[in-house]
Amino acid sequence: MNMIPETPPFAEALRSLTLPRSADPVPPPGHSARRRNLLAAGLAGAGIALSLIIGRAVMPGTAAAPVLAATAPPAIAAPVQPLRREITGSGHVVAPHETVVFAGQEGRITGILVAAGDRVAAGQVLVTMADATADFVQEQARGARAATELVLAAQRIELAQAEAFLGRVTALAAGQAVSLQQQEAAQTARDLAANAVLQAMQALEAADLAIRVAHDRVAELTIRAPISGTVTRMGAHLGDSVLARADAVREDQSLLTITDTSRLVIDADVAEASLSMLHPGQRGEAILDSYPGQPFAAQILRIAPVISAAKGTVTLRLGLTAPPAGIRPAMAARIRIITEPQPGEAPQ
Repeated sequence: MNMIPETPPFAEALRSLTLPRSADPVPPPGHSARRRNLLAAGLAGAGIALSLIIGRAVMPGTAAAPVLAATAPPAIAAPVQPLRREITGSGHVVAPHETVVFAGQEGRITGILVAAGDRVAAGQVLVTMADATADFVQEQARGARAATELVLAAQRIELAQAEAFLGRVTALAAGQAVSLQQQEAAQTARDLAANAVLQAMQALEAADLAIRVAHDRVAELTIRAPISGTVTRMGAHLGDSVLARADAVREDQSLLTITDTSRLVIDADVAEASLSMLHPGQRGEAILDSYPGQPFAAQILRIAPVISAAKGTVTLRLGLTAPPAGIRPAMAARIRIITEPQPGEAPQ
């Protein structure tokens, strides 16, 4: 039977490698280097012996001795961060509620009661004008109405006479004192008088309408604010002759502009490639070039339905939360929106 020679115990192997202590207290030259070499060789041999003892062979048919293996500590997985993207864009502050004020009638400016930068309320008088023709038309309409009232009064008198005559003829016709033709003539005269009264009443209504038209024309010479806001542009000058709204087709022919600065937004352009990651209600941050140290919150209100083919961008309209107190329309602005991971995107 073949036997595997027994390996010396590990302790004896270590003792056999131990160097004897020198009796000389002062080592000769080069002794330290040789001692270090011998110690390294001994440690290497000890390692080989330890491996032989742990992994020695066993007899056939017997259970194998357990083999010790060094295990590394489990690695701590780094937290997975979601993939977030930053979308940036630039644009300007916009006032969605802005009104350009024109003159309703042509005339000459006689008074300007506001200046650029003034706050105005809806219905407040802004500019007064004068037009002699409008005043004349109003007086003419009043005179026409007075004449129509006289005509109506006369027609009512004639109707009363015609009704009285018809009554007498009808009574005589009952006693056969008048002919049937006379009775029919009296009836016709009465109907014509009634019709004349109705026509006079309609003429009176037309005269009232003419008076209202003339009055409105004169009232339009007083320009009032259609909305509340701030006067952002003045085009009116004292003594100027202005055209009516129907004839003034250019904005520079207007009197002034009123802007509601209490409800401002930002219209900003972002890259077309970012469109799939944007939606109304998404929040972000905006900053004005005039106030670089005062960022404020913004929220997407609307995404433009068309893409700018020339620039390859899409326009966003953003509502503002607590912007700087000095914000004004047409100010340059920059926006930044942090998007959430999209479905199917791998985390970073």
